[in-house]
Amino acid sequence: MKSEMTSGEKYGPAMKITDETEAKRYLEECIAHCMSHGYSRAEAERIERSNLGYYAGYYGTETRLQVERLFDCAHPVFGKAEDGVPTMAESFAAGVNAARTLTPTQATGRGRRGGGWYVMPPETLTQ
Repeated sequence: MKSEMTSGEKYGPAMKITDETEAKRYLEECIAHCMSHGYSRAEAERIERSNLGYYAGYYGTETRLQVERLFDCAHPVFGKAEDGVPTMAESFAAGVNAARTLTPTQATGRGRRGGGWYVMPPETLTQ
């Protein structure tokens, strides 16, 4: 993996993986990439599983279920898709709640390690 990349460059390929062996290999690559930016193995694994779950939330339920199963992850706000997919109203309410309760630093993860909903290490993202 490149040292710096967009979230789409990093997590987009994972949305297409259907094989458990390939998923394990890709997760290890993501964890190693995160660790190269100063995170411990435990922090990197937590960050990557959270990011994969979050990113899968932009896809349909079928893809989200597949990603959650292959990468043993869940959406950091809504949990596992198998436990129910939020309605549009629930999604909107979660966003409103976040806007009311999270600081910009917490919401983006910028300025602290593992902060916010989307915890991809900010130093690994390009604008």
